[in-house]
Amino acid sequence: MDEEVLLLGSWGSPFSRRVEMALKLKGIEYKYIEEDLTNKSPSLFKYNPVYKKVPVLVHNGKPVVESLVILEYIDETWKDHPILPKDPYERAHARFWAKFIDEKSSIAGFKACCWGEEKEREKAKEEVFEKLQFLENELKEKRFFGGENIGLVDITGNIIGYWLGVFEEASGVKLLTREKFPKLCNWADEFVSAIKENLPPRDKLLATLRRRLGGANASK
Repeated sequence: MDEEVLLLGSWGSPFSRRVEMALKLKGIEYKYIEEDLTNKSPSLFKYNPVYKKVPVLVHNGKPVVESLVILEYIDETWKDHPILPKDPYERAHARFWAKFIDEKSSIAGFKACCWGEEKEREKAKEEVFEKLQFLENELKEKRFFGGENIGLVDITGNIIGYWLGVFEEASGVKLLTREKFPKLCNWADEFVSAIKENLPPRDKLLATLRRRLGGANASK
């Protein structure tokens, strides 16, 4: 039986790219539909009426939304090349760190380091450093957060492994340094090398972020 797999996404979204990574790691054929987030399509309103955001995975006509939920759905539906551990404790552990990255180490935190008063920026930097240190400690001596293979936490961490570096270049603020976070930097290098075909063009993403940062600074 043929399966229909659609992905509604946005080229520059780390959340959309997560889902693409998981689908490609598992060898799942899918149709990608690029969404213009300034002029959202009827399909996006239909499949995600609550948040009206990407990504949305549509599997045989049934939509699944929110990137972490989608990643788990993919892993449970297609068993080859698992991205979550089989052991219940290890699965819970991976879920914890994936949620930590989304809630505590997001782009919102990076942006806070560039905007506002100097005292506020310094406080935001310290908070980001603290969160990155937790991730540095969690890596220990592992190649990836998932061990020898890319797993849920690595895929979720694309926002740090790739997007953070582009954000740093766009803003001129350095957060992830090899001096402070050698393990995390090594992980980012290896992760990006392994999944580079699933990443947006750096120059295009950099130009987009610079426009956004410039607009935000101009409006203050």
